[in-house]
Amino acid sequence: MTAEAKKIGVAIIGSGYWGINYVRVFNELPNARVAAVCDARQERLDEVQRRFPGLTVSPDLDEVLQMPEVDAAVICTGATSHYAVASRCLEAGKHLLVEKPMATTVPDSLKLIGLAEKQGVILMVGHTFLYNPGVRKVKEYIAEDKMGRIYYLYSRRTNLGPIRYDVNSIWDLAPHDISIFNYLMDSTPLWVSAVGSNILANSREDVGFVTLGYPGNVLGNIHVSWADPNKVRELVVVGSNQRVVFDDLNALERVKIYQKGVTPSADKEASSFGEFQFLIRDGDILSPRVEISEPLKNQCNHFLECITTGSQPLTDGWNGLEVVQVLQAIDRSVAQNGAPVFIDHESLRISYDIQASSNGHHTHPVKVNGHA
Repeated sequence: MTAEAKKIGVAIIGSGYWGINYVRVFNELPNARVAAVCDARQERLDEVQRRFPGLTVSPDLDEVLQMPEVDAAVICTGATSHYAVASRCLEAGKHLLVEKPMATTVPDSLKLIGLAEKQGVILMVGHTFLYNPGVRKVKEYIAEDKMGRIYYLYSRRTNLGPIRYDVNSIWDLAPHDISIFNYLMDSTPLWVSAVGSNILANSREDVGFVTLGYPGNVLGNIHVSWADPNKVRELVVVGSNQRVVFDDLNALERVKIYQKGVTPSADKEASSFGEFQFLIRDGDILSPRVEISEPLKNQCNHFLECITTGSQPLTDGWNGLEVVQVLQAIDRSVAQNGAPVFIDHESLRISYDIQASSNGHHTHPVKVNGHA
């Protein structure tokens, strides 16, 4: 068998800005090759062929999915089309990496998980920031338990556009931060409270403020906007001993550790009503070394590894579903002017497991290189 034959053939579905990035990355990976690029827009296919001469392109998804050299697909189309396109890819027996959000409803997300299990293929969601070395470094610091008790997290993801026409700014931007928060906290939120405004009068929210309530009374706050003149990609975790800042736009000091914190004193006796003693720590500011690697390439490598070994992706279908469930709860809260909406992730999984077992497709093995 030739080295070329051993490569995993990947079809890129959707060749906009992000789709072109996937074409570039899979072209650079030694264990994969871009078997085809699919897009309904001929001008985008022309651009692909201009930048990557010799690649097979087609406007016909069915034609691409019938190609024997296509082992896996990556979906980079608009969010509202994800479910329909993903369903066709999974039904064709292709391993699948779908950009966030994996779908726009919980029922559709569950159907995709069921389809992947039935077909015995990998289903992975493109929560790219979980493959970002900076976010991984923050996770390491939390795991080392040097931060003390986590008080709260907050993130800002703002810019002047680009404005989407299928989903609002919350569905467009907040999946990144929800997935990061869940990853750092090793849990999912119990409730959400959110408000948004369509200040650009385009019938969907251009700005959103979201609060997530995690176990242990930990709060997470997310600010997203398409209408902010400053591009910001910042995450902050505040603990009793330290504060950690991740700034994705700071190439030199992507992560900073502030060895400062405040905790209640062990002395519970107050000097007067309403006054308590606190211990305030004021220490150094550290900028740890963060490895230099491209998050998208890390994610694609992980996808290929899961296909080859049959291992479960870090950002599997359930990981994607948990984010969609939070987003739907956010929608309900926004519609109620910020009223808290509670989320029950566990009951959803239990009910799915029961249904899947009764349907007899919950134990299908994952196909590795075309073989179960």
